[in-house]
Amino acid sequence: MNGAIRWMARNHVAANLLMLVFIVGGIILGFSVKQEVFPEVTLDKIQVSVSYPGAGPEEVEEGVILKIEENLTGVDGIKQLKAQAAEGSGTVTAELYPEVDANQVLADIKTEVDRITTFPQDAEEPVIAKLLNRREVISVVLYGDLTERSLREQAERVRDDLLAKEQITQVDLTGVRDYEISVEIPEENLRRYKLTLEQVAGRISQASLDLPGGTIKTAGGDILIRTKERRYTGRGYEEIVILNKADGSELRLGDIARVRDSFAETDTSARFDGKPAAMVKVYRVGNQKPNEISQLVLDYVAERRLELPESVGIARWNDTTELFKSRRDLLFKNAKYGLVVVFLILGLFLEIRLALWVMLGIPISFFGALLFMPAVDVSINMISMFAFIMALGIVVDDAIVVGENIYEHRQLDKPYPQAAEEGSIEVGRPVVFSILTTVAAFSPLLFTGGMLGKFISVIPKIVIIILLVSLVESLFVLPAHLSFGRRRNLDRGLLGRIDRTRRWFGAQLDRLIAGPYRRLLSFCLHYRYATLAGGLTMLLLGVGLVSSGILKFTFMPEVDGDVVLVDLKLPPGTPAAQTDLVVQRIMQAGEQTVAEFDERREPGDSVLRHVYAIVGGTKVGLEYRQPGDAAHAK
Repeated sequence: MNGAIRWMARNHVAANLLMLVFIVGGIILGFSVKQEVFPEVTLDKIQVSVSYPGAGPEEVEEGVILKIEENLTGVDGIKQLKAQAAEGSGTVTAELYPEVDANQVLADIKTEVDRITTFPQDAEEPVIAKLLNRREVISVVLYGDLTERSLREQAERVRDDLLAKEQITQVDLTGVRDYEISVEIPEENLRRYKLTLEQVAGRISQASLDLPGGTIKTAGGDILIRTKERRYTGRGYEEIVILNKADGSELRLGDIARVRDSFAETDTSARFDGKPAAMVKVYRVGNQKPNEISQLVLDYVAERRLELPESVGIARWNDTTELFKSRRDLLFKNAKYGLVVVFLILGLFLEIRLALWVMLGIPISFFGALLFMPAVDVSINMISMFAFIMALGIVVDDAIVVGENIYEHRQLDKPYPQAAEEGSIEVGRPVVFSILTTVAAFSPLLFTGGMLGKFISVIPKIVIIILLVSLVESLFVLPAHLSFGRRRNLDRGLLGRIDRTRRWFGAQLDRLIAGPYRRLLSFCLHYRYATLAGGLTMLLLGVGLVSSGILKFTFMPEVDGDVVLVDLKLPPGTPAAQTDLVVQRIMQAGEQTVAEFDERREPGDSVLRHVYAIVGGTKVGLEYRQPGDAAHAK
């Protein structure tokens, strides 16, 4: 290693090329590194969902849950099973071991569930799928005093407009009921025409079909034949012929039934700032950048707001990139302040030029980390930026040690190239071991298991990369930069005043080292057993403060957020109107609390941005919210 340090110190071009590889490569690859709010991880969970309309939780447990659990107990790779029985549905979630093949376990679970032939007759087909960690970026809320159909149509238009943008590929509509065409037939009409519900249902199924009819070969090419009879409106179903009478007349569905083109009979409803609302959720997929998606949505909301009538409002909700941007701004601010503080402190005791090159070790190490991030499969996210902030305080230590020792050799009147070589080699081994011990301290986090380990592993990857790049920079790049130059007389001008200030601070530091520090060190060495006892006493006091509970220990501390979430669950069977009344009471209490805070602020500057409440079951991907519900305030 000593030979490599000498060679790099004498070859400035090679050192500068290595530095440019870190800087330019980091900048180029930094734009292509995937960005996300939180790391994208697999949940290692497979969920089996069965809908059982009209059944209570006990019936669901007995008829569905227990049978699924019995068949899944023999599937390899399942760590544990969790089941939930609710009114009208049941779910069984299989948590897998991290090392197993989730696709193979999914196939095995499907095979076992398909073998169950004793499900209740009214139970629907099981839905089996891996739970996905969908990455929501931002939501758009449409609200106003509109009919339910008009509100949904406005929300659908927003969804279609967003999907039409090239950068957005996944958008969901929530907070509104699905369309449904219902058919109600009075019993007397069935008796009058000697019909049964099964006969009517079969006739409707036969009359509402799109069927391929094959092909006809012609001289000009093949002609595809297809029967398109699927109905999409209530009026279309009314025209279905149910019965042909003996006199040649036809009995249509509209003659005996009431056909309603409306919404599913669920209790789902949403309100935004006290008005009916529908929400459009926007997600990121693949390498899409959350900041770009959020900005596109915000621009669209601003444009769409100008086109909507005054009775309809549009607003953003849950913009997760706000956290991403705040963490990014914190990283830039800390880096800026860190560079300035390091430069100023080093400038008080070392030469300005030397302090400048030592300070530049921070950005060089960070750019180098960006260069290697794709190789270790790490994205720019909240946790990786936290790792950058954590490394900010330790990354420059090795460069300070090397730079200070080179400066010490300069003070011995050695030529600058000789001082750079000998100063770097002298502390090279201690610097290497100091970095390696820090790397060893972070390495166990790479092997943390479970879901927590998938998130925490990002931190050691980033910190280790930054430390290793910093080590290379301090031993092979920094000496080359400090090996050229000459001593100059700095007795006059601005540089002279700065140099005199530096020498004064250096003299004070030497006085402190030669005086109080030396006497304290001599005392500790002379009374070494008392010093050892004092150290052990401090250690025991620290352990005692934690074990006694005086110093609290919290693995995940509570941090104030920007969203107040109230989750209300009422007993199964509670009417939706009753749930809505309770939600309104919660919202009123929240508004009163907000009013108390607003009294202490300037007029018009409220702490409350919006209030969103949803009553009834919502379905987002494969995750279900059971009846009983939530009011969200932001």
